[in-house]
Amino acid sequence: MTALTKAPPQEEPEAPPKPRRRGRLVPYWLLLPGILWLLVFFALPLVYQASTSVQTGSLEEGYKVTWHFATYWDALGDYWPQFLRSVMYAGAATILCLLLGYPLAYLIAFRAGRWRNLILVLVIAPFFTSFLIRTLAWKTILADGGPVVGALNSLHILDVTSWLGATDGDRVLATPLAVICGLTYNFLPFMILPLYTSLERIDSRLHEAAGDLYARPSTTFRKVTFPLSMPGVVSGTLLTFIPAAGDYVNADLLGSTDTRMVGNVIQTQFLRILDYPTAAALSFILMAAILFMVTFYIRKSGTEDLV
Repeated sequence: MTALTKAPPQEEPEAPPKPRRRGRLVPYWLLLPGILWLLVFFALPLVYQASTSVQTGSLEEGYKVTWHFATYWDALGDYWPQFLRSVMYAGAATILCLLLGYPLAYLIAFRAGRWRNLILVLVIAPFFTSFLIRTLAWKTILADGGPVVGALNSLHILDVTSWLGATDGDRVLATPLAVICGLTYNFLPFMILPLYTSLERIDSRLHEAAGDLYARPSTTFRKVTFPLSMPGVVSGTLLTFIPAAGDYVNADLLGSTDTRMVGNVIQTQFLRILDYPTAAALSFILMAAILFMVTFYIRKSGTEDLV
């Protein structure tokens, strides 16, 4: 009876097999191609440009690393108007892209229905052609005596933009307005797509709940939709502002010598004047300025959940 009443001894569960060392290294092997790509095509050129920026000499005699950091101060002192102009043009284009892109992204996410895919294709359709061709098309659109300039003249809009310094009388080409229009058009898809992705992820039941609480549509947008779409707003503004600040094609084709951006100066220094240290120093100053502004913007935006 004692033997029958005793509970059988419980067997201890077997310990799970330890993962093999080779299996633990698989994720690192998968990351290796990307790391090598970044090292070869990003880190090494960056180090080379950093060494070029502190060199002295000439193309005939050759350049030597002399740690001449005064090149940075000279470049910033000589070309600070182009830096300021780049920030202003990129900021204006980013604001316009946000004002134009948000309503369209909202329409695609909540109102497009079966036309959603078609509208998305139309948004990315400019990518099917060359960046250069798209910019050259704006020279025809904004040509003197064209329908766009004629319509702006009839509405007396050019009088206001000329007073603000954005245009030159009845002329739009070779003015700041033309450069900003080109930047806005070329980088608008980079604003729309992150906004659409962020808006599409919003649960529609939140809008229904706001309506059940007798919230007006404007209140629902202000309290629910826009705060939840902030990751898309931040991502879209960064994807628009960063390339726009370093762009030189729009200012070269649609602007004039008075609308040159820092990208035009870097291109000229590298390809025409052949002053490699100054060009490299300008590139690093631009990169540092953008990095500082982006860091400050992300912290002030209150979100790090980027799309």
